[in-house]
Amino acid sequence: MADRQTMIKVLYFARLREDLGRSSEEIALPGDVSTVASLRAHLMTRGGAWQTALAQGRALRVAVNQEMAEPATPVRAGDEIAFFPPVTGG
Repeated sequence: MADRQTMIKVLYFARLREDLGRSSEEIALPGDVSTVASLRAHLMTRGGAWQTALAQGRALRVAVNQEMAEPATPVRAGDEIAFFPPVTGG
């Protein structure tokens, strides 16, 4: 298990939670992951449902530490990253 200081918490909401079969996980921050975009790409390497649910063509919103984030937003050890589909309403 990785040192606690190198961990990030990843949350999945709505359709993603259903598609991936989990609402959250803690993972060791890989050395090559430094942005939201690189985290998304890293998670997609798991293949299967991960590849489909997080595919670049899929509309997803991301928050880092409960603030809306862009693909270039930095990801650091200790962060909480949430992936969720865009909210639609009427």
